[in-house]
Amino acid sequence: MNFNKQSLLWIKLGMLKSSLLLLVLAGGFSSSVCAQNLILDGPIAIAAPGRVEAPIDLTGNWVSVVTEDWAYRMLTPAPGDYMSVPLNDAGLEIANAWDLDADNAAGLQCKAFGAARIMRVPTRLQISWEDDYTLRIDSDAGSQTRRLNFSSEGRRSLLSMMLDGANRERSWQGYSVADWENVLVNKSRMFYRPGDTAPPGGSLKVITTRMTPGYLRPNGAPYSDDAILTEFFDKLTAPTGEEWFVVTTIVDDPAYLMQPYVTTSHFRREADASKWNPSPCETWPPVPGAQAPRW
Repeated sequence: MNFNKQSLLWIKLGMLKSSLLLLVLAGGFSSSVCAQNLILDGPIAIAAPGRVEAPIDLTGNWVSVVTEDWAYRMLTPAPGDYMSVPLNDAGLEIANAWDLDADNAAGLQCKAFGAARIMRVPTRLQISWEDDYTLRIDSDAGSQTRRLNFSSEGRRSLLSMMLDGANRERSWQGYSVADWENVLVNKSRMFYRPGDTAPPGGSLKVITTRMTPGYLRPNGAPYSDDAILTEFFDKLTAPTGEEWFVVTTIVDDPAYLMQPYVTTSHFRREADASKWNPSPCETWPPVPGAQAPRW
């Protein structure tokens, strides 16, 4: 007799149910013992998204630690140096027309401090809950403020929440919606007895739209008003006890990029705000004589 995969699956499920029923009827296990040792009721009910449900604590003072792309983050690269930024022809045309003096004269100093780049800027951050559903990120570089908006109406998809901001005015930091990921896995009772504590975990996912066009690099590599920014925040503790978070940044821009532009940036927790030093947006000119590499 031939069985397809679906038939075999139903047979196995039927055998499992029958085995469990026989065990209970035979008195081999009391219902209380079964409840303590074999918990199959899935994840517990979760609280409303936001501060109450947070599986990781991102609040506090943080400093960016520049361990990669040093020459592209700490300095303004030479005109034409867009290494690793997947600009298409339209993006290259915009980038090659970059004029720092013109930007400054037009009051566009913050084009390199928008949401799509601010986490790559050498900066300090102060992260706090503005209310139960709004996580606020302040950067001292450029004196920028981001607000990550969680649903205040129960569990909703990020796409649904994005539609709420479809008609919002554009800004350097755009409109960000946020939700915790992998929370159900860590709160599930399937693999834990009552009273056991699940290990900490989870990450923060953020999607940002409605951004004013800006720069992915301070030398004019652009992103357009069609860009969508997706971020994943993960927290970890080093063997030395230092707390870190890593943000993975993905910029999708059909207007100026051939493919998504992906970076990771690292932040270390600081004990206090003694080194906090807000400053206005400012892009330094490239080092005199700097030239784009030629391959």
